[in-house]
Amino acid sequence: MKKVNNYYPKQGRVILHVDMNAFYCSVHEAEEPDLYKGKPIAVSGSTEMRKGIIVTSSYPARKRGIKTGMNVREALRICPELILIRPNFNLYRTYSLQFMDMARNYSPLVQVMSIDECFVDITGSKKFGTPLEIANTLQKRIQSELGLPCSIGIAPNKLLAKMASDMKKPNGITVLRLRDVPQILWGKPCVELYGIGEKTAKKLEKINIYTIGQLAVSNKDKLSRTFGIQGPLLIKAANGLDESPVNPERGQNKSVGHTTTLPFDYTKEEDIKRVFLNLADQVTRRLRKKELISNTVQITIRDPKMKTITRSSTLAQSTDQLETVFKEAFRLFQNHWKESAPVRLLGITLQNLSSKEESPQQLDLFEYDTAPTKEELIKTMDQIRNKYGEDSLLTAGMLGQDPSSAIRDHKHRGTSLQTDFLDASDHEQDDE
Repeated sequence: MKKVNNYYPKQGRVILHVDMNAFYCSVHEAEEPDLYKGKPIAVSGSTEMRKGIIVTSSYPARKRGIKTGMNVREALRICPELILIRPNFNLYRTYSLQFMDMARNYSPLVQVMSIDECFVDITGSKKFGTPLEIANTLQKRIQSELGLPCSIGIAPNKLLAKMASDMKKPNGITVLRLRDVPQILWGKPCVELYGIGEKTAKKLEKINIYTIGQLAVSNKDKLSRTFGIQGPLLIKAANGLDESPVNPERGQNKSVGHTTTLPFDYTKEEDIKRVFLNLADQVTRRLRKKELISNTVQITIRDPKMKTITRSSTLAQSTDQLETVFKEAFRLFQNHWKESAPVRLLGITLQNLSSKEESPQQLDLFEYDTAPTKEELIKTMDQIRNKYGEDSLLTAGMLGQDPSSAIRDHKHRGTSLQTDFLDASDHEQDDE
């Protein structure tokens, strides 16, 4: 034990960041190796695959120039032998839950970041060996039991663990210590620092800060003038400092949302209404399953040039009802998007959630008599759809051939950003 203890700090932490490699494609390879193993494959996010975009691609495909977000038509031009696969989010969720459970075998402190990555605090896991031994064992188990490759970063904090896991892909294990930061990180551009996006990087360039090293030795006052209270935090991050804990508490969802990429540019109001109706239907269904209500509706709109805006509004009364969410979402769209301007992606996110049971409901005077009847009707409709499928009860406005109609298909819907299904209490019912 004394030998193992030498690999753990007397003060401080040891954090792993587990990052699955080309997760969606790797899952398909694991399921059907004869069809996909070692071949250039890509998951396409549209039912009209030639008009859709690449969600992710395998490493052989990436070597041929295939990139996430690329138009499928362009991808096939670059790589004619590319194999396109329709997404199966039900399958991805199954594999995700399995590798997360494996991580919990070595520590209860597992923080889920997305469907394919998590942080694990192994500071108190000495009985399983040294940090490197634990990482090796976990990586080998994920590979042998699930058939999936992953990269693991080992570091004294979450920031450096995340940076380390990105350094060797696929199937890498990287140790990144605080004393390694100047030599390994400081020469890299700021955009490669975890937590810094392109917008922040461009702002830094305007004040002549181009590398992580330059940021690390920057003047705090100068950074504060540009970034406010975030300025000093950026300097700390550039020095590899991060005190944020690994938080395993998933608890009550902060938001419930869904986005859908459209097969081509939508401009007609009737098409956009149908998409919002389907999105509102599914997010409110999920809300009711969790017995939550929402006070804020947020929409996401993206145009063909990938410009994205979000707009939100606070409701007068918290709700879990389709009609209310749909009307507010479409009102936001009409107020904030130019008429007939092309749309490529739409989304609805419900925020400021609270327990329906514990939240007092203020009934409108004109709905006082009808509200209980309406509530019972919605409950009955949900029960029918739970038993006979999402398509068993629909309004005419929901019917169509675009991807928004397909989000009722639990097998093929979802995004990598949705993690509420990972809550242990939701495993059997929650399909998002």
